[in-house]
Amino acid sequence: MPEIRPIKDLRNTTEISELCHQSKEPIFITKNGYGDMVLMSMEVYEEQTARLELYEKLAKAEEQLKTTDSLYEAEAVFEELRNKYGKR
Repeated sequence: MPEIRPIKDLRNTTEISELCHQSKEPIFITKNGYGDMVLMSMEVYEEQTARLELYEKLAKAEEQLKTTDSLYEAEAVFEELRNKYGKR
């Protein structure tokens, strides 16, 4: 369940920081009863950024699959690489 806090709670930085790290989810800050900001720990931010980058790469790969004329079998590609660079 999302954590929603009024902006006045930001006065207690230690409590908010601990909450960010314990909940491992974004904390929504309201101002005058309306959404204003979102706070999160660096760990959560990095996880979400990495997930977004992965989704973008997957979308790009799916688009490439739709537009390419030929696909290569994985074993054929690996065999070609082994022949070119030697077995390891």
